[in-house]
Amino acid sequence: MSKTVVILLGAPGAGKGTQARRLAEAEGLPHVATGDLFRANLSRGTALGDRAKKFMDAGELVPDDLVIEMLFDRVSQDDCRDGYLLDGFPRTLPQAEALSKALGETQVRALELAVPDSSIVERAAGRLLCRNCTNIHHRAFAPPAVAGKCDACGGELYQRDDDQPDVVRERLNVYHRETEPVSRFYGERGVLTTVDGSLTPDEVFASLRSALRGEARS
Repeated sequence: MSKTVVILLGAPGAGKGTQARRLAEAEGLPHVATGDLFRANLSRGTALGDRAKKFMDAGELVPDDLVIEMLFDRVSQDDCRDGYLLDGFPRTLPQAEALSKALGETQVRALELAVPDSSIVERAAGRLLCRNCTNIHHRAFAPPAVAGKCDACGGELYQRDDDQPDVVRERLNVYHRETEPVSRFYGERGVLTTVDGSLTPDEVFASLRSALRGEARS
């Protein structure tokens, strides 16, 4: 089978991270998340990490070419020989164009989780995290047995600042402006499948696996 790169797209709060880990494991693909790449290179003090740190320390965005260099350093490893799943990249049209150029003839499959903004705001606004074990509850969908207390360990539950509705809406505005064009980029190339991300996690997962088998295409 030819090498395939799977790209998972979707707005912040659409459930991308959870589905990416689950899908990568089920398909036997390495899960390559750009956030993990930054942390790994910074913690190991690599030359790439040192270069990225200079931009980050100056409060600047890490240039696309450096992000792609870091990415291809990772996917050049043996475990990515037959393919891998990208989570969190590309985020902008220039990144998608640069990645396409770097990948050459490699087969690409882009999967997009589509969730209405209103649902994402509702999800985030009700999300509660445990300060002790990081277990997640939700006021509406998975409320704790005892208000303010984690079911798993009894720790204090709290809401992250970036889960406040106004903050979530601003993140969505940035997504629509900067990242939505990436979906159109892959759609125009006939490699995009859009999945209803508002279904249950198991239903979304089943739809993603069907899409990879070519059973559902947008």
